[in-house]
Amino acid sequence: MKKIAVVMIFFIMLFSLTGCGSKGETNGQASDRKTSENIQDSRQESTTDEIKQESSTNETKQGGDTKADASVVYMTTDISPEGLIAVYEMLDWTPTGRVAVKLSTGEPPASNYLQPELIANLVQEVKGTIVECNTAYGGSRAETAMHYQVAEDHGFTAIADFQILDEDGSMSLPVEGGTHLSENFVGTHFADYDSYLVLSHFKGHAMAGFGGAIKNISIGLGSSEGKSWIHSGGTSRTSPWGGEQDAFLESMGEAGKSVSDYLGNGERIVYVNVMNRLSVDCDCDGSPAEPDMHDIGILASTDPVALDQACIDLVYSAEDGASLINRIESRNGLHTLEYAERIGLGSRTYNLISVDK
Repeated sequence: MKKIAVVMIFFIMLFSLTGCGSKGETNGQASDRKTSENIQDSRQESTTDEIKQESSTNETKQGGDTKADASVVYMTTDISPEGLIAVYEMLDWTPTGRVAVKLSTGEPPASNYLQPELIANLVQEVKGTIVECNTAYGGSRAETAMHYQVAEDHGFTAIADFQILDEDGSMSLPVEGGTHLSENFVGTHFADYDSYLVLSHFKGHAMAGFGGAIKNISIGLGSSEGKSWIHSGGTSRTSPWGGEQDAFLESMGEAGKSVSDYLGNGERIVYVNVMNRLSVDCDCDGSPAEPDMHDIGILASTDPVALDQACIDLVYSAEDGASLINRIESRNGLHTLEYAERIGLGSRTYNLISVDK
């Protein structure tokens, strides 16, 4: 009996020791990089299992069962001009009128913006004009004349017409059902275009955790004034600094919804995310961290929430995604998707369909 009691005490002590661990938090880019390996290990029994469980609910493997009423996300692993067109054509979307192609021109000198050689055929196929807005934080794209020069230097003006949407100021879009914003400020020339093809480079972001379709139609389409309005959670039109984090993330969802509502919720706007050069830093960073994970593919959808959720799930399921996962979680980035779904921008439930042969 004494031996049995000793064994029982041993197992009770072992259980107590294994159950009292806690996951540390990190702040800032330097901390992100130092702790990426530890994060990968420490989150295996918690967040990874939760994400994998959610991913198995969200993703439909090729040949598997599909979910009724779920959004459709198409994917190819072929990151090439041909692959880009192939996944876009699966959307079966015909743009009407003047077509805008929204992308990030990328901050000099060395950001990871989408290369003109990759997107040129698609931009020309839809007869699109590449559009952008000025930044609110300084840099080489804060003023219209300089921004046009960056677009030329980065090769975009060589493949299509190009316009800064807020070169003549802002226009207001109403926000329905928002908590922080009642209106969203986009460039005055936003209304000059009838259809929008949103080309986003999916990657990390220093403030939002990640950037994809939702960021591109909120901060990306925001005028300089609108960017400050979103970043500040609707408290300032002149400064992007000092706002509360969750208010900023939620304001992105609200601003994105105003754009989607204006364009008919997928009728006049579609979304393509390119998952290459997956740095923890955004294309607004002129000297981003070198990516330490592999390229994944190109995804497309008429639902920006489903599209970004699919990209997130692919990052979480990647064996080398620790640094980007840490960046996302340290900024509470998944809250953007949660809130965007809650207010009706889109759905986090999707069917993932491969277009590869």
